[in-house]
Amino acid sequence: MAEQPENESPKTGIQKFRSIMNKILHPFGKKVRKTPETFMEKVIEFFRSLLSAAIAALFIITFFIQNTRIPTGSMEDTILVGDFILVNKFVYGPSSPKYIPFTEIEIPYFTMPFLKFKDPQHGDIVVFEYPGNKEQLRADERIPGLPIPEEQIAMNVNYVKRCIGLPGDTIEVRDKVVFVNGKEFWIPPYIKYLSPYPVPKGQVNSQIFPKGKPWNEDNYGPLVVPKKGMTIPLTVENVEEWRTIIDREFAKRVVEVKDGTVTLNGAPITSYTFQKNYYFMMGDNRDDSADSRFWGFVPRDMVVGEAFMSLFSWDRDIPFSELFRLIGSIRTDRILKLIH
Repeated sequence: MAEQPENESPKTGIQKFRSIMNKILHPFGKKVRKTPETFMEKVIEFFRSLLSAAIAALFIITFFIQNTRIPTGSMEDTILVGDFILVNKFVYGPSSPKYIPFTEIEIPYFTMPFLKFKDPQHGDIVVFEYPGNKEQLRADERIPGLPIPEEQIAMNVNYVKRCIGLPGDTIEVRDKVVFVNGKEFWIPPYIKYLSPYPVPKGQVNSQIFPKGKPWNEDNYGPLVVPKKGMTIPLTVENVEEWRTIIDREFAKRVVEVKDGTVTLNGAPITSYTFQKNYYFMMGDNRDDSADSRFWGFVPRDMVVGEAFMSLFSWDRDIPFSELFRLIGSIRTDRILKLIH
């Protein structure tokens, strides 16, 4: 075995890793940057460093981790209003941005499913793009006569909910108790109800998804979550239940009823095979959550990531103009708190 020269010490694992990375990043040798001397050189160096940091931050929040602020109480008491939540975007497979940052302008994007660790599972706290009201083709579509709050008519709006149903699952709620595939679903440790009394079975809520079902939020289903390759019959009687989700798969209005016949792009059909996998989401604050019971399924391509930590939390109702009062409202028990 070759002996180590006396004036050299064995390389540590970190040194070896740095050496390999330097060869990858600088195959032709690392360029030695001149130390800035003049005022203008220092200014240029400052903005160069600022740009590098911005690019690195954009890369991280695009593919790995981003934070999102919680504006509503639909996940109380697991997640509180005012929490700043960290989202793991890598775990479900990262994707490039779908929108130009800080706008609703869509751009071509790509996903990297080969890098994913898993798909959403039962009980995961999932961050996803709001797919829209049960009758909207897109979340920014305005439908005359449909009472949708103005703040909800927008693209690129993220929601945070608990994953209840996976593709192919059968979901049912009986007197506020959730069942998945006939078995009682795991109860989140911080689940919340505003009323102990369920809405009686048979008392219909017209806002419930799918359209026309004689259900309410406390007695719901059974309903099968669509799975890629799953085929359903389509008739004049049930077409309204599935019209919007089928239209969304084509990104345009394609389902119509003509002379008592259901058509797809003008061609008569009696069944439909889904092209995507879908998920059923619910908030832990079961009586105060606008979720899949009201607006429907979440397609796999609208899943952003998994929420895993509260970075910090404060009272969102206090304006920034009252900075010291705002800082004083920070909930210390929510700082770097893991959520599950």
